[in-house]
Amino acid sequence: MKTLSPYGPVRRDLVGDNHPSATPGEDPAIYGTATLQPVTPVEARSFHTLKLVYVVGSLGLDDTGAIRIAWRLVSDSGRPQTVDPAVPNFVSATSSGDGRLQLKYDVNGGQRPWNETLTVYQRGGYLRQGDEITVIFGDTTGGSPGMLAQTFAEGGREFRIMADVQATGNFVELPDTQLAVPIVAGPPQSWHGVLPSLRRPGETFHFGIKAEDKWGNPTAQAKARLTLHPSVPVEGLPEELHYEPEDRAMTLEGLRVMEPGLLRIGIAIDGRTVAEAGPLVVREGEVAGYWGDLHGQTGETVGTNTVESYLDFARNKAFLDVTSHQANDFQITPDFWAHLNQLTAEYDEPGRFTVFPGYEWSGNTAVGGDHNVFFRHEGRPIRRCSHALLEDRSGIETDAHTLSDLFHAFRQTDEDVVVYAHVGGRYANIHYDHDPLFETAVEIHSAWGTFEWILTDGFDLGRRVGIVCNSDGHKGRPGASYPGASVFGAYGGLTCFLTEENDRDWIFKAQRRRHHYGTTGCRMHMDVRVALPQLSTLYERNPDAEPYTATYRTGSAMMGDIVKTDASEVELAVEICAHAGIERVEIRNGVRVLETIRPYTEADLGDRIRVLWSGAEYRGRGRNTNWGGRAQFSGTTISRFETINRWNPDMLLEQRGSDTVVWKSVTTGNFMGFDAWLSRRGGHLMVNTNHGNLSLDLDAVGLQDVVREAGGLDRKIRVFRLPDQELKRELTFRRTVPLKPTGDNPIWICVTTEDGFQAWSSPVYLFRQAG
Repeated sequence: MKTLSPYGPVRRDLVGDNHPSATPGEDPAIYGTATLQPVTPVEARSFHTLKLVYVVGSLGLDDTGAIRIAWRLVSDSGRPQTVDPAVPNFVSATSSGDGRLQLKYDVNGGQRPWNETLTVYQRGGYLRQGDEITVIFGDTTGGSPGMLAQTFAEGGREFRIMADVQATGNFVELPDTQLAVPIVAGPPQSWHGVLPSLRRPGETFHFGIKAEDKWGNPTAQAKARLTLHPSVPVEGLPEELHYEPEDRAMTLEGLRVMEPGLLRIGIAIDGRTVAEAGPLVVREGEVAGYWGDLHGQTGETVGTNTVESYLDFARNKAFLDVTSHQANDFQITPDFWAHLNQLTAEYDEPGRFTVFPGYEWSGNTAVGGDHNVFFRHEGRPIRRCSHALLEDRSGIETDAHTLSDLFHAFRQTDEDVVVYAHVGGRYANIHYDHDPLFETAVEIHSAWGTFEWILTDGFDLGRRVGIVCNSDGHKGRPGASYPGASVFGAYGGLTCFLTEENDRDWIFKAQRRRHHYGTTGCRMHMDVRVALPQLSTLYERNPDAEPYTATYRTGSAMMGDIVKTDASEVELAVEICAHAGIERVEIRNGVRVLETIRPYTEADLGDRIRVLWSGAEYRGRGRNTNWGGRAQFSGTTISRFETINRWNPDMLLEQRGSDTVVWKSVTTGNFMGFDAWLSRRGGHLMVNTNHGNLSLDLDAVGLQDVVREAGGLDRKIRVFRLPDQELKRELTFRRTVPLKPTGDNPIWICVTTEDGFQAWSSPVYLFRQAG
């Protein structure tokens, strides 16, 4: 497989957007020209200065006319300001002609995907052909340090230049002008090693190594002599290697562990461990675990970077086994759909890297909401929710305006397709419609946040779906999708598919049987099985999805299985091996938590106090909850402090003095917080936030959460005590689980690790029928 260059802007002929239907003329000379300097690479989150020069065309630029510079919606660059020349992001503009210039910045002043705009108006005079407007982004002459670059690497941050030369309000893009500045990673901040989580003895696997900058970009600035320390022998693994990859990451292929065991690989520089990869459980069995992020998009629609760099990142930077590209359908041009299908066929590599063609059906919540569509094969027709941003009207007759229309079309054509419901801007409306033949899973975590409700709301509706987690990333980093400093509030999720082989047929089988689990981005091993007291009926597909109702008699079931049984109770067996300590495991039957299991007891608790805040405003697009808070300890002091899920380094979460922690942060259904190791027992804690306060004596804080509900959607503050030392990373247990006499028993678990990651198993659906 060839290596794809991450550099270069997105091909404009593949971008789904539309232009004014009327223009002043056909001759490009009448609109003018523009240049941008310098276009040399800029380091992520650094200050820089750019000069844009617009030269007036043959029509001139009339009084009250303007030029407009636009950038993509997905950006966390510094926002241009024209008020204070001494502070960051100051923008100035001068003209060589008559009159004066007036600047107006609008974060949402343009049309998707070019939402962010700066408009430079001509006032008090007109400009002639050849006159120039010079715009300085990050003008430092008044003391400003410059423009603050975005947090994520991009092959070319584009400046789209438009002109309204006749002062009509109709802005026309300058022809043949594509100005872009590459954004590259900064110096290394952290090292990472990535392994799969489940393989069989003698089975090959790959081991990925990379260094990331402060913002999670794999960086080319890292060079080191690495020594590798495996916990069990690994065939093909060198003892040391010189890390100096050409393209920001390194993959060691064809490794094997010949005997059953648990593999973790320490990575050291000069005798100091800088990272650890694993765990990888090696044991005999029918299935292995293949990790995927199947949900993200790029600059051809609303995201950034190219689809080529997206596929390269998934395979060679995030070290995924499975991926797909999911662009908003109303923005997918026929040319891009053909291009995407060509690429998925080219880069699908059975046994090593599975790539599905697909798209995001992006209907409004009122008619079904966002759903991911995955085809097993290329060349399938795209049935869009609409042609909202497409000038090319071909295929409009096949639009599926509602989710019901989409499912009906799939039934009519016997489409070989899998569908997920997900929560993004337009959240999926699971109450609107559901077809169990196609819709196999719901996505409960992405960079948008955590949404258990999209699963649990379905229990009362009789839905039998699996759990997936993906990134829904817009920055071109599938499988390692950091939120940056914009609207996203969480690190992107991952899904582990439990199946025999890594190819399209086997992954499709795992999807349709819900044999998978999701995490908030970690790669833990999870095995959840149910032992039945007598032989019961297992359905290969959802029995509601007739006519596909093949059945088997079995005495056991794994996660995702649907089983009809006469048993009143079953034995649940759980095995977890995690990258970090296991903080808790919840056993659930539907929405009810049957038991919370911790690998420690009340007697193990120390002087570590954990404070967390979580939740969202509501289910829709504006779900972000902004938190401002302070935690103050009295009668004791903080001897050690660590943050949890602080994904945005610019966001305030820090210790102040010896007794106080302050924060200004965002949650989107997920949680964040901190651990404070205290100097002694006793004392008092006062938590003050904009969503409520909590006051408690620390002697009363123990194993169980102390909770302050804070309104919104599952919004709350929690405080509990932990052992001082690191927690156990492996946990195995069995429990007898009683079943309800009738209806579904969705038995599933939720794991929370010490460092703030979570994982959920797809439910085992056990149902009993009256009589």
